[in-house]
Amino acid sequence: MQIRRKSFLALSGAAAGAALLAACGGDDSTTGTDGTGEAGGASDGGGEGEGGAPARADADLVIWTDEVKAGALEEPAMKWGEENGLSVAVQIVAKDLQNNFITANQAGNGPDMIVAAHDWIGNLVQNGSISPVQLPGNATEGIAPIGMTAVTYDGQTYGVPYAVETLVLYSNKELTDVAEPKTVEEMVEAAKAGGAEHVLALPVGEQGDAYHMEPFYTSAGGYLFGKDDEGNSDPSDVGVGQEGSIAAAEKIGELGEQGVLKTSISGDNSISLFTDGKAAYLISGPWALADIRTAEIDFGMTAVPGFDGMDPAVPFAGVNAFYVAAGGKNPGNAQSFASAVATDPSIVEAMFAKNELPPVNLELQDSMSGEYPEIIKIAQFAEGADPMPAIPEMAAIWGPLGLAYANIVSGADPEKTITSAGDEITGAIGG
Repeated sequence: MQIRRKSFLALSGAAAGAALLAACGGDDSTTGTDGTGEAGGASDGGGEGEGGAPARADADLVIWTDEVKAGALEEPAMKWGEENGLSVAVQIVAKDLQNNFITANQAGNGPDMIVAAHDWIGNLVQNGSISPVQLPGNATEGIAPIGMTAVTYDGQTYGVPYAVETLVLYSNKELTDVAEPKTVEEMVEAAKAGGAEHVLALPVGEQGDAYHMEPFYTSAGGYLFGKDDEGNSDPSDVGVGQEGSIAAAEKIGELGEQGVLKTSISGDNSISLFTDGKAAYLISGPWALADIRTAEIDFGMTAVPGFDGMDPAVPFAGVNAFYVAAGGKNPGNAQSFASAVATDPSIVEAMFAKNELPPVNLELQDSMSGEYPEIIKIAQFAEGADPMPAIPEMAAIWGPLGLAYANIVSGADPEKTITSAGDEITGAIGG
């Protein structure tokens, strides 16, 4: 899977494989960073603990996350700590945060909180690594529904969401007169009329990209997992290989035949093809905005369209959130900070200043819409997206489905290819 995402979702092959196994903690081949940092600031962790995890800092509240989020979180977390008479340490785990956290939590030397993507929840819950968060009664009223849906697992709230990402359709107004096409067919026709070298920059690559293809897959009736009675993803009901996925594969194959989808377009060049004026449209997320602005393109932005006469396109939504460690030394402080993030917009606003991610706080969406209209539109478009399945079995989807897409775009038989991918996925989950 090739995903060029300058974002907060960490969907690495190692993490995905570990999630599928979902049985143990760290991997001896991956380690956190070393370094020496004092409690009260962002650091590389102060040396290594067991299994390569960073040694826990000596502080009243210890938070682990990656380098980008740590830089954004340090200042507001420190301010909160000072206001409450507590020392706070934000520690960087540059490699394999998920597995290092699980291992450290089981050993009793992990952090009090982590900041990570919502699709880790199932694996973290199965490993007993996080606890449900206890929020004030009205706290969720100020958070966009997609945020709360993403952090709800087995009927319980396991995280405090603060930012969301999803895919949108960008248009180069110099290459098309239709900035907001309502259907895929309208988009293709408008791009061809404008004479663009490429109709659409959507990452496919030689290995495929199931993340970016999801809007087209869902529009034609495909689904990944069914839902159980509580609305959770049901790994016993795999949609890949079923009737809707076959219809989707056929539509994707048609786009390949037309030259709309190409394996030569990947996560490495999709955004640059658009910013260089070679593609009329781009399907990407908020991470593309900086490059688009730098290129000074007159662009439009809208929700990804679906196929004419079929279902709406439903991309994935990825939500970033704060989690309370089940084995942390200071669970009360962690719960207090979680409540503060949920109820005090200034914390997330301060984080946004250093890492511009679409917020899920409704007050921030309203106050920031004038200065950051595209960012807030993406947050609003996310309400029409589906949270990426948070179950560990999702790891079995990416490789087989992505490769099936690449082969179908290259001319392979859609029905046979998608059915074979479904068999491989079902076998991996069942095995």
